[in-house]
Amino acid sequence: MSNLSSHPAIPDEIIMNQIYYIRGQKVMLDTDLAALYEVETKQLKRQVRRNAERFPEDFMFELTPEEYNSLRSQIGTLKRGEHTKYLPMAFCEQGVAMLSSVLNSSRAIKVNIQIIRIFTRIRQMLVDNTELRLEIDKIKTKLDKQGKNIELVFRYLDELIERKAEPKPRKRIGFKSDDL
Repeated sequence: MSNLSSHPAIPDEIIMNQIYYIRGQKVMLDTDLAALYEVETKQLKRQVRRNAERFPEDFMFELTPEEYNSLRSQIGTLKRGEHTKYLPMAFCEQGVAMLSSVLNSSRAIKVNIQIIRIFTRIRQMLVDNTELRLEIDKIKTKLDKQGKNIELVFRYLDELIERKAEPKPRKRIGFKSDDL
Protein backbone atom coordinates (compact mmCIF):
# COMPACT_ATOMS: atom_id res chain seq x y z
CA MET A 1 0.00 0.00 0.00
CA SER A 2 1.29 3.47 -0.82
CA ASN A 3 2.05 6.20 1.68
CA LEU A 4 -0.88 8.28 0.44
CA SER A 5 -3.46 5.73 1.52
CA SER A 6 -2.39 5.75 5.17
CA HIS A 7 -4.47 8.03 7.40
CA PRO A 8 -2.83 11.07 8.96
CA ALA A 9 -2.85 11.16 12.73
CA ILE A 10 -5.79 13.59 12.90
CA PRO A 11 -8.86 12.28 14.69
CA ASP A 12 -12.01 12.54 12.56
CA GLU A 13 -13.79 14.32 15.42
CA ILE A 14 -11.37 17.25 15.19
CA ILE A 15 -12.10 17.69 11.49
CA MET A 16 -15.85 17.25 12.04
CA ASN A 17 -15.80 20.00 14.69
CA GLN A 18 -14.23 22.34 12.14
CA ILE A 19 -17.07 21.98 9.63
CA TYR A 20 -19.54 24.86 9.88
CA TYR A 21 -22.90 25.47 8.27
CA ILE A 22 -22.80 28.86 6.54
CA ARG A 23 -25.05 30.11 3.72
CA GLY A 24 -26.78 26.74 3.61
CA GLN A 25 -23.54 24.85 2.95
CA LYS A 26 -21.10 22.79 4.99
CA VAL A 27 -17.77 24.63 4.90
CA MET A 28 -14.35 24.72 6.48
CA LEU A 29 -12.46 27.92 7.25
CA ASP A 30 -9.07 28.80 5.83
CA THR A 31 -7.44 29.00 9.28
CA ASP A 32 -8.60 25.49 10.21
CA LEU A 33 -7.50 24.06 6.87
CA ALA A 34 -4.10 25.76 7.11
CA ALA A 35 -3.60 24.24 10.57
CA LEU A 36 -4.56 20.78 9.27
CA TYR A 37 -2.24 21.13 6.25
CA GLU A 38 0.48 22.50 8.53
CA VAL A 39 0.96 25.65 6.45
CA GLU A 40 0.47 29.31 7.33
CA THR A 41 -2.96 30.74 6.62
CA LYS A 42 -1.44 33.51 4.50
CA GLN A 43 0.33 30.89 2.35
CA LEU A 44 -2.95 29.03 1.81
CA LYS A 45 -4.75 32.27 0.91
CA ARG A 46 -1.91 33.29 -1.41
CA GLN A 47 -2.16 30.00 -3.32
CA VAL A 48 -5.95 30.33 -3.58
CA ARG A 49 -5.68 33.91 -4.90
CA ARG A 50 -3.02 32.86 -7.43
CA ASN A 51 -5.38 30.14 -8.66
CA ALA A 52 -8.65 32.08 -8.36
CA GLU A 53 -10.11 30.47 -11.52
CA ARG A 54 -10.10 27.11 -9.69
CA PHE A 55 -12.29 28.48 -6.88
CA PRO A 56 -15.64 29.74 -8.15
CA GLU A 57 -18.21 31.09 -5.67
CA ASP A 58 -19.77 27.65 -5.12
CA PHE A 59 -16.35 26.20 -4.15
CA MET A 60 -15.10 29.03 -1.92
CA PHE A 61 -16.37 32.38 -0.65
CA GLU A 62 -15.20 35.07 1.72
CA LEU A 63 -17.28 35.57 4.84
CA THR A 64 -19.12 38.84 5.31
CA PRO A 65 -18.28 40.86 8.43
CA GLU A 66 -21.66 39.85 9.92
CA GLU A 67 -21.01 36.14 9.26
CA TYR A 68 -17.53 36.46 10.73
CA ASN A 69 -18.81 38.20 13.89
CA SER A 70 -21.55 35.61 14.29
CA LEU A 71 -19.07 32.78 13.85
CA ARG A 72 -16.61 34.38 16.25
CA SER A 73 -19.32 34.60 18.90
CA GLN A 74 -20.24 30.93 18.31
CA ILE A 75 -16.67 29.71 18.60
CA GLY A 76 -15.92 32.00 21.52
CA THR A 77 -12.14 31.69 21.29
CA LEU A 78 -11.45 34.10 18.46
CA LYS A 79 -10.43 37.56 19.60
CA ARG A 80 -10.99 40.64 17.46
CA GLY A 81 -7.92 41.51 15.41
CA GLU A 82 -5.76 38.73 16.80
CA HIS A 83 -5.94 36.23 13.96
CA THR A 84 -6.23 38.11 10.69
CA LYS A 85 -6.96 41.49 9.23
CA TYR A 86 -8.76 39.89 6.28
CA LEU A 87 -12.07 38.11 6.39
CA PRO A 88 -11.78 34.31 6.44
CA MET A 89 -12.35 32.20 3.36
CA ALA A 90 -14.89 29.40 3.62
CA PHE A 91 -14.31 26.30 1.48
CA CYS A 92 -17.13 23.94 0.47
CA GLU A 93 -16.41 20.26 -0.13
CA GLN A 94 -15.43 20.89 -3.76
CA GLY A 95 -13.21 23.79 -2.71
CA VAL A 96 -11.42 21.58 -0.20
CA ALA A 97 -10.88 19.01 -2.95
CA MET A 98 -9.51 21.73 -5.23
CA LEU A 99 -7.06 22.82 -2.51
CA SER A 100 -5.12 19.59 -3.00
CA SER A 101 -4.25 20.75 -6.51
CA VAL A 102 -2.83 24.08 -5.36
CA LEU A 103 -1.20 22.83 -2.15
CA ASN A 104 0.79 19.96 -3.54
CA SER A 105 2.40 18.58 -0.38
CA SER A 106 1.89 14.96 0.62
CA ARG A 107 0.40 16.19 3.92
CA ALA A 108 -2.19 18.27 2.05
CA ILE A 109 -3.15 15.29 -0.11
CA LYS A 110 -3.52 12.96 2.89
CA VAL A 111 -5.56 15.48 4.87
CA ASN A 112 -7.72 16.25 1.83
CA ILE A 113 -8.56 12.58 1.37
CA GLN A 114 -9.56 12.36 5.02
CA ILE A 115 -11.66 15.54 4.84
CA ILE A 116 -13.47 14.39 1.68
CA ARG A 117 -14.24 11.05 3.35
CA ILE A 118 -15.69 12.91 6.35
CA PHE A 119 -17.82 15.16 4.11
CA THR A 120 -19.09 12.01 2.36
CA ARG A 121 -19.89 10.35 5.69
CA ILE A 122 -21.76 13.45 6.88
CA ARG A 123 -23.77 13.53 3.65
CA GLN A 124 -24.64 9.83 4.09
CA MET A 125 -25.69 10.43 7.70
CA LEU A 126 -28.00 13.21 6.52
CA VAL A 127 -29.52 10.92 3.88
CA ASP A 128 -29.98 8.15 6.46
CA ASN A 129 -31.59 10.61 8.90
CA THR A 130 -33.91 11.89 6.18
CA GLU A 131 -35.00 8.36 5.30
CA LEU A 132 -35.54 7.59 8.98
CA ARG A 133 -37.57 10.77 9.45
CA LEU A 134 -39.77 9.86 6.46
CA GLU A 135 -40.39 6.39 7.90
CA ILE A 136 -41.30 7.87 11.29
CA ASP A 137 -43.73 10.26 9.56
CA LYS A 138 -45.36 7.32 7.76
CA ILE A 139 -45.78 5.48 11.07
CA LYS A 140 -47.24 8.61 12.74
CA THR A 141 -49.73 9.03 9.89
CA LYS A 142 -50.74 5.39 10.13
CA LEU A 143 -51.16 5.65 13.92
CA ASP A 144 -53.23 8.82 13.56
CA LYS A 145 -55.54 7.03 11.11
CA GLN A 146 -55.80 4.03 13.41
CA GLY A 147 -56.53 6.32 16.36
CA LYS A 148 -59.37 7.95 14.41
CA ASN A 149 -60.71 4.52 13.40
CA ILE A 150 -60.64 3.30 17.02
CA GLU A 151 -62.41 6.48 18.08
CA LEU A 152 -65.11 5.82 15.48
CA VAL A 153 -65.53 2.21 16.67
CA PHE A 154 -65.97 3.38 20.27
CA ARG A 155 -68.52 5.99 19.17
CA TYR A 156 -70.53 3.25 17.41
CA LEU A 157 -70.27 1.03 20.50
CA ASP A 158 -71.55 3.89 22.68
CA GLU A 159 -74.51 4.37 20.33
CA LEU A 160 -75.30 0.64 20.47
CA ILE A 161 -75.17 0.64 24.28
CA GLU A 162 -77.55 3.64 24.40
CA ARG A 163 -79.97 1.89 22.04
CA LYS A 164 -79.91 -1.24 24.22
CA ALA A 165 -80.66 0.79 27.34
CA GLU A 166 -83.79 2.30 25.77
CA PRO A 167 -86.06 -0.65 24.93
CA LYS A 168 -88.42 0.02 22.06
CA PRO A 169 -92.02 -1.17 22.29
CA ARG A 170 -92.25 -4.41 20.41
CA LYS A 171 -95.07 -5.44 18.19
CA ARG A 172 -96.61 -8.70 19.24
CA ILE A 173 -96.31 -11.49 16.82
CA GLY A 174 -98.74 -14.34 16.51
CA PHE A 175 -102.40 -14.83 17.43
CA LYS A 176 -104.04 -11.71 18.72
CA SER A 177 -107.22 -12.00 20.68
CA ASP A 178 -109.71 -9.25 20.93
CA ASP A 179 -109.60 -9.42 24.75
CA LEU A 180 -106.36 -7.68 25.02
